[in-house]
Amino acid sequence: MLPTKSFAALSATTPLEAYSFNRRAVGAKDVQIEILYCGVCHSDLHQAKDEWGGSMYPMVPGHEIVGKVISVGSDVTKFKAGDLAGVGVMVDSCRHCASCKQDLENYCEEGMTGTYNSKERDGVAITMGGYANQIVVDEHYTVHISEKLDLAAVAPLLCAGITTYSPLVFAGVKKGMKVAVVGLGGLGHMGVKFAVSFGAEVSVISTSPNKEADAKKLGATHFIVSTNETEMKKYQNYF
Repeated sequence: MLPTKSFAALSATTPLEAYSFNRRAVGAKDVQIEILYCGVCHSDLHQAKDEWGGSMYPMVPGHEIVGKVISVGSDVTKFKAGDLAGVGVMVDSCRHCASCKQDLENYCEEGMTGTYNSKERDGVAITMGGYANQIVVDEHYTVHISEKLDLAAVAPLLCAGITTYSPLVFAGVKKGMKVAVVGLGGLGHMGVKFAVSFGAEVSVISTSPNKEADAKKLGATHFIVSTNETEMKKYQNYF
């Protein structure tokens, strides 16, 4: 077992506090990661406060994890000590259903295992997330991170980033297309940046006129205030 330091929610009504627990020992297919950065996703707050129901305590939140590999199991082939690695919202799945076999583990027919506040495949142990100094994850659910990147900025890409990147890729967004992003928040601003980088003409639809400058700074061509009926009609069937 690996003694681990973390910050945990011990109940739905108390602040996070220092908490020590044991990670599992590094198995044959596992990588042990020293956590350098972990993003704060709003779902962390929802689950820590049990606003979605089903929260299990003590809870160590965090599923936007970036760190350095410090050891690997005997059968690991993708990572070595010293590599930079990332962990997102899941750390396991059944591995044998049709979805898992197509590398679509997030659609696992038996349910994927969340990085925290989730039952391990044994149905007993509870997963603990990235508000900690280390984590042990099967290499299949771990991704490589480039050393050229700002690690603090990479962390949110493991959830908020992929949430917007994936549908844009799935939709085949490319140069010449017109894309509208509704809302310029934690997800929306990434959607704008991705769509612009793909070459699309991007418009932001928002209830907040004061966000126009930021939208344009991120590369948006148009900014549409959704409560303005005239503006909305102007862009009807535009995208």
